[in-house]
Amino acid sequence: MSVLAAIAVLAVLIVVHELGHFLAARLQGIHVNRFSIGFGPILWKLQGPQTEYAIRAIPLGGFVGFPDDDPDSIIPADDPDLLKNRPILDRAIVISAGVIANLLFAYCVFVAQFSTVGVPETFNPQPGVLVPQVLSETAPAADAGIRAGDLIVAAEGERLGASEEAIQSLIQLIQNSPNQPIDLTVERGSREVALTVTPELGADGKAIIGVQLQPNGTLEYRQASNVSEVFTMAAQEFQSMLVRTVQGFAMLITNFSEMASEVAGPVRIVEQGAGLAENNAISLFPFTAIISINLAIINILPLPALDGGQLAFLAVEALRGKPLPARVQENVMQTGLVLLLGLGVFLIVRDTTQLEIFQNWLQ
Repeated sequence: MSVLAAIAVLAVLIVVHELGHFLAARLQGIHVNRFSIGFGPILWKLQGPQTEYAIRAIPLGGFVGFPDDDPDSIIPADDPDLLKNRPILDRAIVISAGVIANLLFAYCVFVAQFSTVGVPETFNPQPGVLVPQVLSETAPAADAGIRAGDLIVAAEGERLGASEEAIQSLIQLIQNSPNQPIDLTVERGSREVALTVTPELGADGKAIIGVQLQPNGTLEYRQASNVSEVFTMAAQEFQSMLVRTVQGFAMLITNFSEMASEVAGPVRIVEQGAGLAENNAISLFPFTAIISINLAIINILPLPALDGGQLAFLAVEALRGKPLPARVQENVMQTGLVLLLGLGVFLIVRDTTQLEIFQNWLQ
């Protein structure tokens, strides 16, 4: 069920993104002839009065299609309601609407969380140290089999307590053990797993295993005092998560060689989401929000086949006073789409081979 929940989150976020484009066009009276989730061969479709709605075989996103360049379209080429015949501002609104929709949806997720679950009030510590993220596939933690969502309950046979000191003692043990194996007991779902990790020296000369650590425990929630508190706290959480995500992308761009292994495809995202949902269903709220924000930021990057790439074409058109030749735009977008799909397939294959069930099968 946790895997299905994580898959459902991704599906909803794709629909939200494409719905942003669709509604921005329709509300301006712009013709839309396709609304597709996924790429490639059609698995299911429904033909509406103006638009074909479809689910396709390759689950790497989706698209909203316009009849502008459709050879089978019966709409005249000079129709003012074709996207290409609209002013630059109208087209920019349609192109950027998917990003805006994902950002608004992330904020609404926090509103839903604080409205239904409540407002965090007190933290009740419990034994163990939680691993919210493994920082790299090449990190010692990944080599040892540690996964996001794991709970480290013992190190070198000593049980970890229920306090901040548990994290400090674990960090101290790691830093004092460069290139020396450490036996860990990890709680994963309803079972305990024995793992051995060997810390390596980091750039600062201290031994690391390449994970984030946070206290284990449960939050007690209270009902929000009023509607204003819900919206205020949602705005604070949204802003904090947006800033952290932007900083993460900046680090990826400026230090790509070391950070590239952190790029996750849909398989790893589902795996992480399932792990979080299995441990605490409430964590699906921030998980959904952060994936929605990531989707927005990725799409606004000025890369071919992404919304940011199309906005870049519009910026060039605004500067030149006329668009780039259609052939140039088409070649760039097709090349970008092929590269994007290729990257998606690579990430799916890579992340699938790293799954525990796959590794166990190989052994």
